[in-house]
Amino acid sequence: MNKTCLLLLSVFWVASTVCYGQEIGKSMDWLIENTAYTAEIFEKEERIILDNGLVRREIKLAPNAATVEFKNKVTGETMLRSLQPEAEVTLNGKTYPIGGLRGLKEHGYLLEEWLKDLNSNPDAFQYTDHSISPIKPKLKWNGKKRLHMAEKIAPTGKELILRFQHSSPELEGVIVEVHYELYDGIPLVSKWIVVKNNSLETLSLDSFKSELLAFPEVENPVETPNEWKRPNIHVESDYAFGGFTSGESNVTTFWETDSTYTSQVNWKMETPCLLISKLPVGPDIDLKKGATFESFHTYELLLEGTDRERNTLVMRKMYRLLAPWSTENPIFMHLTTTDEDKVKEAIDQCKATGYEMVILSFGSGLNMEDTSPENIAKFKALADYAHAKGIELGGYSLFSSRKIADSVDVIDKETGKPGGAKFGNAPCLASEWGHDYLEKIKYFFEQTGFDLLEHDGPYPGDYCASTTHKYHKGYEDSQWRQWSMTKEFYHWLRERDIYLNAPDFYFLQGSNKCGIGYREVNWSLSREQQLVLGRQNIYDGTWEKAPSMAWTFVPLTEYHGGGAAATLEPLKDHLPSYKAHMVQNYGSGIQACYRGPRLYDTEDTKSLVMEQIRHYKKYLKILNADLIHLRRPNGRSWDGFMHVDPKLKNRGFVLLFNPTQKDIREKITIPLYYTGLTDYALLLDKDGIEKKHELSRNFNITVEVTIPATSSTWFVVR
Repeated sequence: MNKTCLLLLSVFWVASTVCYGQEIGKSMDWLIENTAYTAEIFEKEERIILDNGLVRREIKLAPNAATVEFKNKVTGETMLRSLQPEAEVTLNGKTYPIGGLRGLKEHGYLLEEWLKDLNSNPDAFQYTDHSISPIKPKLKWNGKKRLHMAEKIAPTGKELILRFQHSSPELEGVIVEVHYELYDGIPLVSKWIVVKNNSLETLSLDSFKSELLAFPEVENPVETPNEWKRPNIHVESDYAFGGFTSGESNVTTFWETDSTYTSQVNWKMETPCLLISKLPVGPDIDLKKGATFESFHTYELLLEGTDRERNTLVMRKMYRLLAPWSTENPIFMHLTTTDEDKVKEAIDQCKATGYEMVILSFGSGLNMEDTSPENIAKFKALADYAHAKGIELGGYSLFSSRKIADSVDVIDKETGKPGGAKFGNAPCLASEWGHDYLEKIKYFFEQTGFDLLEHDGPYPGDYCASTTHKYHKGYEDSQWRQWSMTKEFYHWLRERDIYLNAPDFYFLQGSNKCGIGYREVNWSLSREQQLVLGRQNIYDGTWEKAPSMAWTFVPLTEYHGGGAAATLEPLKDHLPSYKAHMVQNYGSGIQACYRGPRLYDTEDTKSLVMEQIRHYKKYLKILNADLIHLRRPNGRSWDGFMHVDPKLKNRGFVLLFNPTQKDIREKITIPLYYTGLTDYALLLDKDGIEKKHELSRNFNITVEVTIPATSSTWFVVR
């Protein structure tokens, strides 16, 4: 049966349908069951075809290589209206297309019969040969040190490499490779370029475009709108920083106008219908004889429409595939001291309650840049003590948001002076001081055996105009060089299974966790406000992140002010608030920075913490599964979310909250499509009572619930 036919279900969300006379079921939706969709790359009639049943990309090889089809096989949508080169490089000041075909007279649509009459640009690099192989891991990670929820420790699929050379004598020996990866079980293609300088001279790589695709416009306005709609595709790269989400940190994806598309409706021809993947500046790299340059990797994920939940479920699936280490989710506390006795006491409390990691927080007194024998000995002894108890130990290090010296700091291009960085002043990682900083952190981890780095201000994308720093030439190469150093450092951590918290979007380069997205001063508000605002953070921060990818916050002690009304210490006096924080955080599968000197102060407090951790671990797998967003907190009615995983015995876990002063008794509709259930569901409530519910034709059930005032309720779906 045609796989595209099987996937109609994922578009129309019906229980069953008939395709070519055969009935198919919901289980054929690839988001619920994707094992049938394996990547294939093969040659057919002078074309290379990449196809996994969900996405298809065809590359015509003669008279030069060019992508002539890019199709979403779930919806049947063709994603191309015209042709572009496969890539573009600027070498020694001159720009060269990589592959591509020319001769089209129309760029608003593409007919198959036009392709035979196209020719190759003689100024372009010409296709010479190709190779096909299984996908190779990008990072070394064995996935054995701590529990994770990834199905695989590396993605599977096929890689295609197209090789190109140029006929001009000055480029003799220069090879450009264009790499494509097609993955099993997801409509995802990645792409990057490699430039090899086998010539006799140094080559200047000024800039590049690693992807150019001419997409059909989503809308055709005569006048230019305030905001353009985008095609059904999510594009990002592993050159990402400066934010807590892929959108905030995406600096390589550009939607540009196409001057060749003269038949478009917009009379100013301003339609942004040309996707280009490139650096904002640079890289301005000197490739010496025998040197190789590899670009960042672009990821192109085809979507199916405008359903936000489904589109972001697809994105979350992509992150678990490409960054499986992000599914590690250890239970940790943030300790505010490095006093040896108090650190040992906190480790003992973690052991007693079921916690798994202690993080020596900002302001605790930890300084990983201090490589003195005394400092190393102190923290090695504490790490040894923690490991003997089965607890991991890690800590915080600040890189950005501080001033080192005029000779070290990022130099502003306009003023020629320090400043102008994202956080005001910041050191340049490509200075000698920055290089030494990374070496000191590595040495600290090697000598102490620490298990986690919380790296505050990982390189956020600053440029530096200094011409005296040791590891970059000037402004044009500064961002690329600093990113490359960060990347190499984070790969070093990942190879050693050192857990990495980073308030920046480095998941595809090895980070485990990023902030969920909150305003720090909000933790200075009252305990009551923190709870509702915290659930809003959870609701908003789990669209594009799986629960294990995010951390939130709980101020056991004062944080940014607020006094006694904002804090939980003494814990024994605020047990309801302490419990409420744990219920919504552990219930969402999100670890919080419980920041303070201890986890409990009395036996009652200890019992409360142990009870919450036991509950979390009992339902660990489903509580780490994807969230379905039921209702955002508004303070006036119930709010909640549901975890789903069709591969588990517990297919779903529903958690509902009541922020009001009165009990809520209401019939609530629960969408069970992504649990994989088709006929009925068994609901087990927190009192152990199980009820059977028939699913409606759109896979919903209606449940009558009672949610106590200022409290919550939950039930398991089987």
